[in-house]
Amino acid sequence: MRFPFDEKAWRGRTDDGEPGDTRRVFNQVAPFHERTVGKNTPVIIGFGSDEGVSRNQGRSGAAHAPRELRRALAGLPAKAIETICDAGDVVCNDGDLESAQAELSHVVNTVLTRGGRPLVFGGGHEVAWGTYCGLRAHLGSASERRLLIINFDAHFDLRQTRPANSGTPFDQIACDCAERGVPFDYVCFGISDLANTAALFVRARQLNVQYVLDIHMQEAQLAQRLGQLDELIDATDDIYLTIDLDVLPGSTAPGVSAPAVLGVPLSVVEAMIRRIHASGKLRASDIAEYNPSLDQDRRTARAAARLAYRLL
Repeated sequence: MRFPFDEKAWRGRTDDGEPGDTRRVFNQVAPFHERTVGKNTPVIIGFGSDEGVSRNQGRSGAAHAPRELRRALAGLPAKAIETICDAGDVVCNDGDLESAQAELSHVVNTVLTRGGRPLVFGGGHEVAWGTYCGLRAHLGSASERRLLIINFDAHFDLRQTRPANSGTPFDQIACDCAERGVPFDYVCFGISDLANTAALFVRARQLNVQYVLDIHMQEAQLAQRLGQLDELIDATDDIYLTIDLDVLPGSTAPGVSAPAVLGVPLSVVEAMIRRIHASGKLRASDIAEYNPSLDQDRRTARAAARLAYRLL
């Protein structure tokens, strides 16, 4: 099911009486009506789904994330941001996750075709399959361009069980790449050794997944991680970035299905996604697993809004 742009989600403080540039993000938002937009104009798409988390035996509530993430982003200062478009929400409220993912894929493809750069607000991490399918459809099955998938996540999400859930999207992508005869270039930053079974590490090795454990993603290792990231970026043509908020420490992001005991500091994740954005190769991105019902003092929403802002 698809819901159109809702301007009520974009509200914030006005400082009209103050001198200088007082614009905030909500002042720069316009509806996306499948019209051509400026090249790389960010287009926000909501994906309201709990179905994948529920199938994966997680804590539900992420379906309400898109609206709350918009609210958290709305009041930030616009500064250099000129135009942001909002394409509304794709919602899964009938258990038919596969149809919702197909609809998300269609919207992502449309945004890319019209010149925009999709930023999807999930929803569980099942959002990744829909975002990827839309990007792959846009790039074309015979594309010779290399697509690098960068995931910030405590989990591999390489489960092989079906029907699909929030823990299967990158195994689904791996299978799709194998069917198409294209490389599965997947790197995961922030993997928790204690949040993934031995079987998942075996699956990651089978698929030649590159990963970095959370213990090697702390501030002291940031320079090393940025150097590694630069090498990955240089070797690819296009990037799909996906951020599972459970990669952050539980104190920073309590509002997720599985809060991290250690996690990766927000400053590290932010520095790395800024480097990805600056590369000019980012084609689509999404932010997953925010659960407003579990969020204390809206800490997770604020962290997510900060990361989203860097992607605008």
